[in-house]
Amino acid sequence: MVSMVPGRLVVRTACTLDCPDTCSLDVTVQDNVIVDIDAATTGDINGFTADFICRKVKQSVKRVHSDARLTTPLIRTGPKGSGQFRTASWDEAIELIATKTKTAITEHGVDSVFGYLYNSSSGVLESSGAMVELFARLGCPEIEHNICAATFGAAWQQVYPGMDAADPMHMEFSQLVVIWGANPTVSNTHLLPVLTECQARGGTVVVIDPRRTGVAERADMHVPLLPGTDAVFALAIARELERRQVLNTGFIAQHTKGADQFLDAAREWTLAAAALECGLDENTIVALVDLIAKKSPAMLRVGWGIERNRNGGSGMLAVLGLWALAGHFGQRGSGIVASTSAASQEPMLQKIPVVQSSRTKINMNHVARYLLGDIDGQTPVKVFVVQGANPAVTAPDQHRITRALEQENLFTVVHDQVLTDTAMYADVVLPATTQFEVDDIASSYGTFTLQRVRKVIEPVGESRSNTNLALSLAAAMGIKLLTPTADEFGISDIVTLRSGDEPIQFKTTFPMHSRAVLFDESSELALPAPHRITQDKNYPLIMLSPATSRTINSMFAEFDPPDSVVTINPEDASLRHITTGTRVTVHNALGVVALDCVVSDRVRRGTCEIPKGLWRRHTESGNVSNALISDDINDLAGGACFNEARVQITKE
Repeated sequence: MVSMVPGRLVVRTACTLDCPDTCSLDVTVQDNVIVDIDAATTGDINGFTADFICRKVKQSVKRVHSDARLTTPLIRTGPKGSGQFRTASWDEAIELIATKTKTAITEHGVDSVFGYLYNSSSGVLESSGAMVELFARLGCPEIEHNICAATFGAAWQQVYPGMDAADPMHMEFSQLVVIWGANPTVSNTHLLPVLTECQARGGTVVVIDPRRTGVAERADMHVPLLPGTDAVFALAIARELERRQVLNTGFIAQHTKGADQFLDAAREWTLAAAALECGLDENTIVALVDLIAKKSPAMLRVGWGIERNRNGGSGMLAVLGLWALAGHFGQRGSGIVASTSAASQEPMLQKIPVVQSSRTKINMNHVARYLLGDIDGQTPVKVFVVQGANPAVTAPDQHRITRALEQENLFTVVHDQVLTDTAMYADVVLPATTQFEVDDIASSYGTFTLQRVRKVIEPVGESRSNTNLALSLAAAMGIKLLTPTADEFGISDIVTLRSGDEPIQFKTTFPMHSRAVLFDESSELALPAPHRITQDKNYPLIMLSPATSRTINSMFAEFDPPDSVVTINPEDASLRHITTGTRVTVHNALGVVALDCVVSDRVRRGTCEIPKGLWRRHTESGNVSNALISDDINDLAGGACFNEARVQITKE
């Protein structure tokens, strides 16, 4: 939809940033320049996101029309990392990339070309279309997106195979909402008004998070759980529900498999043992058990924070299984709010050609190991194409990925909108379009909607979309791609996939005869098997690296970076004779980060936090939080362990 105001166009589109909300937007344009971005409030819109948008989107014109915007291809002229480039034509750049790729495949095989395609802030076609098809047709390795939400996805399919998530709009009818390991304050901000309505109707909101986040401040109860103890906490609640004889035995008998085995695992965790392990008072656990036992309908909102530890799979299985034992399903305002991708994105992906080929699978967390040749028997990687990502500061083990990018014998291509830290190491940098310069489809993982993404302005400079780049490379290599255009999806504005009372889990979206699988002996992780938290006297603090309201991963940090600080609890600060403003080093065996300190009881004792999204320029040494995070993987689906970092903080 396009409307006119004097001398200007207002274009209806949808946001594709990596956020559950997927806002409907009205973008005002004059002379091919965006002059305003705001929420769409009338007509066919995503009702969940009416009235307001976040600062990231509101201010994103600062990237679209910034002097920092890449507008022409660049070819490296100086040492890697020096930022020394010359301008080039697209023809020269495409020919160089195609030649390097074909040579690498001819001399070393398809496994010598890696496509690091992590376009999480793009629409369906830009993220999963032609570029993905191109690498599949080449037969190059598939770099799996284990770095985020893979563990949740595997746990969900194990426990609730084929079930849609609950509708977050139904939370306003809940008597209890438990937000576990998520922070809607900085991502999923449109959930906050729904929670407010829930509380106004007499509902209780509980937030389980090591930090007292903005949503925790608004909650009726905050549980400052020690990171990595989610499985223990969930199992202890299950045990206490059983001890009180308030499990939903009817639901368990009719709708679960493996409840006996699950409860066997839970019986180890008495209130006293769990409180000690989780760093909580026993009364806190008792209070939450009371709420889960007595309040109905009750809804659980799970977040990715649960999975980001070495026992993250155990945590996810335990939390998801707990809700089945409580039986909080079958009515509006009950169930589990999680990713809606199965309903919104997967039907779109089915329209994109699937290339049947046997491809090597690579865990995204371990890409640096492959680039460095640290995997026994691997093919040497000669070409590395990065799109929609900035692994130099977002991948685990920053030092390892930096060493990999520094290699002169690794031909690296980066397709991005600005000169990121990763682009500084590239041999070829290609200017990319923003979400306002493409036609696409926006699927949501937080609402049941599909929306048309309209090109608001023509591409800035010589920027090209992901699809355009894929088609150019494919033509240069003699490959035909079949990915459809946005028009071929037949979506003109917005499609609402669920409405009214739908979905209600175990009623409308999960048939009443279906069962939650609490024990799956065929799985790589049949039951929650939590590892006990062990103290490390050398590195006694658990470091968190949470998202902020300013960036999407590292996106937008070139103009609106998070504060370059480490936050520590007052008790831990006192032990180290640290006050707010003290210059400190945060360190472990992997690296050192020097930052100013903020002392706040917003973080619980035994933890600290350095915000996600910083670039190398924002710290004195060029190290960010990822320099302190190993590339170890967790116990289900090879997920990242961002919250497993153990550090020490000392005065500089």
